[in-house]
Amino acid sequence: MLNGLLPTGTCFKICMFWYHLTLPRSSSTRENEKRLAKMEVFSLKKMLLWLITVVNILGSTAECREPVLHRVGGGKYTWAPNMNFTAWAMHEEFYVGDWLYFGFDKTRYSVLEVNKINYNNCNDKNCIANITRGGRDVFNLTEARPYYFLSGRGYCFKGMKVAVHAQYPPPDPAPLVVRNVCPSKSASHGLAMLLALFTSYAVMG
Repeated sequence: MLNGLLPTGTCFKICMFWYHLTLPRSSSTRENEKRLAKMEVFSLKKMLLWLITVVNILGSTAECREPVLHRVGGGKYTWAPNMNFTAWAMHEEFYVGDWLYFGFDKTRYSVLEVNKINYNNCNDKNCIANITRGGRDVFNLTEARPYYFLSGRGYCFKGMKVAVHAQYPPPDPAPLVVRNVCPSKSASHGLAMLLALFTSYAVMG
């Protein structure tokens, strides 16, 4: 009956195909299928581990601390003599990544980074760095360590020196978020949902 409806040889091919489908599978075939199933489960486990790692990283960086600009002395032009910079620094919290702003008259004062000994002795020789530029100068706290600054030309003896100690941000950062850098919470939530789907798929498999 099929020979009259199908082209020559087509019926034979269909019959052979159906015959192979109905044949009992050999032990080697079953072993191959088991091996493929194990490989699939192993791949799923690797994918799950990768997703868990990504979600954990995004969760830990969902909220980042925004760098702070500290105006030395508290004002726009307060790098000047007769200021209590020690009291000012005690009321500030300095973290790695923050900036110091020095506003001053560049024709009279300067900003020099020095070591602790020169800081204590008001010695402006052999400074670590001369930050003086245009009287509105900034300095980035790039390391977790103490920093010492003073003004040359004898003004250090009139109180123009300040010491700050930069530290790493605390484990629970402030709720300020750098929107263009940190991943959003929605991205972390989406990955968490994807992780749940993969997990349920692996369990069902």
